Amino acid sequence: MLLKILKSKIHRATVTEAQLDYTGSIAIASDLMKAVGILPYESVLVADLNSGNRVETYAVPAQAGSGDVVVMGAAAKLIKPQHKVIILSFALMTPTQAKKFKPKVIVLGKNNKIIKRG
Repeated sequence: MLLKILKSKIHRATVTEAQLDYTGSIAIASDLMKAVGILPYESVLVADLNSGNRVETYAVPAQAGSGDVVVMGAAAKLIKPQHKVIILSFALMTPTQAKKFKPKVIVLGKNNKIIKRG
């Protein structure tokens, strides 16, 4: 049996831009992706703290250090600039692996700078 376990979490990111006319994804500053181990094109769940909407999409890297969190495609109708979001990724693990695993978590502050790691 495999369990779906939280692998990575970017908490309280501020959406910097929304682009409706795009094939779909979320661009995240590559340094933030690296900090939590999210790979390019990895599936992510985006939870909007302002509206309560949840969207599944995939992550693409934006320029390192830019603080960019850009919602693209249909999700841009649900998640708007300046909204606070939580970006989550998951991994499948055996119960034995899951007991030993600790997810990588960062909390962001102003300009999407990391203020806490946990």
